[in-house]
Amino acid sequence: MKVHSYERIYKSQEYLSSLGTIRYRSLFGSYSLTIEETVFAMVDKGELYLRACEQSVLYCVKHRPVWLTLMKRGRPVMLNYYQVDEKLWCDQPQLIELSQYSLDAAKMEKHSRGSRHRLKDLPNMTFHLESLLNEAGINDVRTLKILGAKMCWLRLRQANKSITEKVLYILEGAINGTHEAALPALRR
Repeated sequence: MKVHSYERIYKSQEYLSSLGTIRYRSLFGSYSLTIEETVFAMVDKGELYLRACEQSVLYCVKHRPVWLTLMKRGRPVMLNYYQVDEKLWCDQPQLIELSQYSLDAAKMEKHSRGSRHRLKDLPNMTFHLESLLNEAGINDVRTLKILGAKMCWLRLRQANKSITEKVLYILEGAINGTHEAALPALRR
């Protein structure tokens, strides 16, 4: 299977070279194809899958695509990537057009994600703490800063009595942009 995947990667690089330099790397047992570090396609078991987007809806409706499905923890997970069939491989202009749509949509999403600041991106914060804050109704950095560390900690504590004072220090450090251990003693 690996040999078939590499053949498909090289063929994709050749056919889609007008879009830019295509790089690949292993991802979830498959391979992601990127241009300027933006993933727009996947290769799995020797097949190319393009990222679905609004511009490709008409194509997907007409051609009933096969969706990329990967196994995660023993369960099938369908991804938003549709298979490039042999008919599309033979229509290189349309393949390039659909690939460009996928790349443009991926770049737009990447840019919009980059402009949003997640809680876990703050100092001291973890994905787990971000999840707990989301459950407590604190979904973004702005809300965290408006409410302040103490109010956020109280909300967390109300939902989960095992939340310790250390979490309060973590929240304060996240708001101030410092490590929780570097908080002034007076502030602690």
